[in-house]
Amino acid sequence: MPRYDYLVVGSGLSGATFAQQATAAGKKCLILEKRNHIAGNAYTKEIEGIHVHQYGAHIFHTNNKTVWDYVRRFAGFNHYINSPIANYKGEIYNLPFNMNTFNKMWGCVTPEDARAEIERQRKDCYTPNPENLEQAALNMVGRDIYEKLIRGYTEKQWGRPCAALPPSIIKRLPLRFTYDNNYFNAVYQGIPTDGYTAMVERMIEGAELKLNTDYLTEKESNRRLADRVIYTGPIDAYFDYCRGPLEYRHTRFDIQVLDSGNFQGNAVVNYTDRETPCIRIIEHKHFAFGTQAKTVISREYSDEWKPGMEPYYPLENEKNNALYREYEALARAEKDVVFRGRLGTYRYYDMDQVIAQALHTLR
Repeated sequence: MPRYDYLVVGSGLSGATFAQQATAAGKKCLILEKRNHIAGNAYTKEIEGIHVHQYGAHIFHTNNKTVWDYVRRFAGFNHYINSPIANYKGEIYNLPFNMNTFNKMWGCVTPEDARAEIERQRKDCYTPNPENLEQAALNMVGRDIYEKLIRGYTEKQWGRPCAALPPSIIKRLPLRFTYDNNYFNAVYQGIPTDGYTAMVERMIEGAELKLNTDYLTEKESNRRLADRVIYTGPIDAYFDYCRGPLEYRHTRFDIQVLDSGNFQGNAVVNYTDRETPCIRIIEHKHFAFGTQAKTVISREYSDEWKPGMEPYYPLENEKNNALYREYEALARAEKDVVFRGRLGTYRYYDMDQVIAQALHTLR
C-alpha cells in the first residue's frame, strides 16, 4: 500500500506551496529533490553575511493579495524595489524605459517630448502586424532604444536573432512616461529578510524530504510510494523526450567574493551590448541594503540547453508550443499525476504565478 498521500517532485516554490497546503490539510507528503538543497532556483546561500541568490535574482512582486498574504506567513519581506540599470558600452541608462531613460538617450525633459521622439522613430520602421520581437520592439520604442537597450541583451539571453523570437517576449518590458525606475508595476514587492531558503524551510515543515534523489531514475517504484504525484520537473523529461526535447535556455553563474564593499552600486546591471559576454551582473548585498565589508557578485551567461543540463527558461514559440501540446496530451492520460510549475507546464511564470497555481492544486 502507498505510504504517502502525495509525492511531490521538486522543492521549489511550486512543490513547497503544494506540500505546505497538503500537510496543513492532514495529508502525508514526501518531497523528492534531485539537488542537494531545497527551494529550487530561488535557493539563497549565506556568503560573507550576504544572502546570495545562487540561481540569479529573485525579486518577489505581485498584485495578488492572496499570494502576498500567503508568503508572508513564512517570511518577513524588506521593501526592496527593483530598479535595474543598463550598461551599453559604458553608457548607463535606467530601466524600465522611462523618462530618465529618454532624457539620457535624447535629452527629453517632458513626456510630450519623449512621445514625439519615439513616434518620429517608429514611423521609419513601423510594422502593422509584427511577427517577431524585432518588429514589435521597433513599433514600441523606435530604433535608438532597440539597438542600445534591447537587441544585444535579448539576443544574448535567448541565443537567437530578435527577428527569430516571438513578439510576446517584449511585452514583459514596461514603457512609462514618468520618472519612475520601479521595474515592476506591482502593489507588493520585496525580498525575504532571511532568504528564500529559510522561507521554504518553514513552508515544508511536517513533510518528509529526500535530497539528492531524482524521481525519474526510478519513476515506477517511486510512483508506487504515494496515491498521487505532484510533478514540477520538465514535462518532456518525464516522458523521456519521446516526442523530442522542448527548447530551454540554460544559465551559468560565475559567483565571486570581492574585498570591495561596493562593486557596482546597484543590485542588477544588465549589459546590453553584444560584445560583453555576460548578460548581467548581480551584486547581492544591495537586495538587502547591506553594509558588509565585502561584496558578492554573480555574472550570468546564457547558453543553449541540452538534455542533462539544468533548464531555466522555456522558449515559447510556435514550434515549442505545438510540441508542448503533445506532451500535455500525454500528461492528461497519466493517472494520478499532476504537472505544475514553470517546467511542468512549460510557461515563463513569475514566482507569484507559480504559487497561485499551486494554491489551487489541492482539491
